Amino acid sequence: MNKILNCLEPVILLAVPAVLILCTVMGTEYTAVLTLFVAALSMVPFFLRFERRKPRAREMMPPVILAAVAAAGRVLFAAFPSVKPVTAIVIIGGCCFGRQSGFLTGALAALASNLFFGQGPWTPWQMYSWGVTGYLAGLLSDRGMLERTWQMLGFGFCAALLYGWIMDTWYIAGFVSPFTWTGALAAYGAGLPFSLLHGLATTGFLALTTGPWKKKIRRIQSKYGI
Repeated sequence: MNKILNCLEPVILLAVPAVLILCTVMGTEYTAVLTLFVAALSMVPFFLRFERRKPRAREMMPPVILAAVAAAGRVLFAAFPSVKPVTAIVIIGGCCFGRQSGFLTGALAALASNLFFGQGPWTPWQMYSWGVTGYLAGLLSDRGMLERTWQMLGFGFCAALLYGWIMDTWYIAGFVSPFTWTGALAAYGAGLPFSLLHGLATTGFLALTTGPWKKKIRRIQSKYGI
């Protein structure tokens, strides 16, 4: 079962934006509902695999705690659009605890913080977007590609842009009707300044927190055998 879930992970993660783009361009009826269902479905293998592992409490706590900290940070910076520490914290979680835990950290952070900001059809997309960020961080970290500070900062900036692109594409799928390339480009253009600000904020948060946070997390991992 674990081998099957391993194979399904990248396929499902790539299928979500593929379905979103295809439905939008083709003007499929009920595009927003269909893509919302696909986004929600994409998270099932990660939660299922985590459950099948029967993790000990000490293994479950890090993603939950990091998700809670990320959610609290998002609420704390609520007055500053796009300046949020969520992406940075999710990246650190993925780097330290692996891609599955990284995905769960991002998904739970979005779900928890939206208890304050409001739940809606955007919630599964935010869960997916931040989940993918944590997943990619864990994947790249396992391959030694996020060892240096500049690599972390560069990835953080790109991850913020990816988050913005996914959310903008969801907006186009749900609200730009009928679909036109002019309308799509206008939507992407309107969202770009916020994505760039999000990227700069993420690199700033990573620059401040990566070193001390990773050091403390490694110490906890060594002490408790996580």
